[in-house]
Amino acid sequence: MAASTESIGKLTVSLRNQSGKGAAIKLRQQGKVPGVCYGASPGGRIEPLPIVVDVKALRAALDPVRKQNTVIDLTIEGDSNPVKLHALVKEYQVHPIRRDITHVDLLAIDPNKEVRAEVPLEFTGKPAGAINGGQIRIVLRSLEVRAKPSDIPVKLTVDVSPLEIGDVVHVSSIALPDGVAAVTGRDLAVVTCAAPEEEKIEAAAAPAEGAAPAAGAAP
Repeated sequence: MAASTESIGKLTVSLRNQSGKGAAIKLRQQGKVPGVCYGASPGGRIEPLPIVVDVKALRAALDPVRKQNTVIDLTIEGDSNPVKLHALVKEYQVHPIRRDITHVDLLAIDPNKEVRAEVPLEFTGKPAGAINGGQIRIVLRSLEVRAKPSDIPVKLTVDVSPLEIGDVVHVSSIALPDGVAAVTGRDLAVVTCAAPEEEKIEAAAAPAEGAAPAAGAAP
């Protein structure tokens, strides 16, 4: 099951004329960070453009549900006429201690062409195997898909209710809406219902049939 809504945020950035650590520090003191915009548009390929991004404006442009998959109505201001594009937040870097955004990659897109995007997985239900002590083991928390920007799901729901101990849900089992295809390998495990930890420990401790007793053990 998937939930999908088209959402447009608005963001204005400026071309970046300076680079280096010193320039980046100055920008951050102003609440801004360096970034780059690249990709494609209805007019053709967009070569990488160094930009300056206001962090507060970026956060305001992102839909709180769609987050990075928000389609942004982007304006790039520079020395000539402003450049208007549609874009997605492709990637952002975060400071390891302060957790502040330090760099942003914006992917220019053609709204009528497919792009790749990461869609979060939501797990619902209680596995049938839980009655016997089975425990859910989540392997993937998101799925990479290919779709037109307006068709990118907000999330994909995985119902774990039918799972018995030892059962596995693979990527191929996840229902995708029309116009959406999985890029993540179809045979990859998404979630499993594992045996109780106690059973695993007992199984590991039990000697194999016909095995010699440990040294010093009673025959």
